[in-house]
Amino acid sequence: MDRAQKRELVAELKQTFNETQVVVITRNLGMTVAQSTALRNRMREAGARYKVAKNRLALIALEGTRYAPISDMLSGPTALATSSDPVAAAKAAVDFAKTNDRLEIVGGAMGDTLLDANGVKALAELPSLDELRARIVGLIQAPATKVAQVVQAPAAQLARVLQAYADKEAA
Repeated sequence: MDRAQKRELVAELKQTFNETQVVVITRNLGMTVAQSTALRNRMREAGARYKVAKNRLALIALEGTRYAPISDMLSGPTALATSSDPVAAAKAAVDFAKTNDRLEIVGGAMGDTLLDANGVKALAELPSLDELRARIVGLIQAPATKVAQVVQAPAAQLARVLQAYADKEAA
């Protein structure tokens, strides 16, 4: 990798760190290519990115970003999982680590908050942004449905009473 490629990679990583909501650091303990591909696919499906980068280049990219405190975690064969959804990268990494003992969760950060491995696992337990949105929509729709039913009920009852009087008069 020549200097221009390194500069480009550092710029790309810095942009990722500035745009992302969460960074999860994992340690690769001898995963096969198939396992790495499966992890990348799972990350992509969750809306996250998984990048293996040289620690030295990642450290340079971290300088001046809010994720600078995670620098201490970058040692050995590490990779970075990032996502704009605060839960997606953590959830995908933890789910994959449950089924594959060659992936270790080292830690990470969510904004200015530094997370250890247990913090990342706790973050993965939270509902995703899409799940929270669905819950909010459900909460908003439920009262509106009930209001519509209550408003329609008196009119329906009045119509039944009038129909009963009409039937009585006709008989």
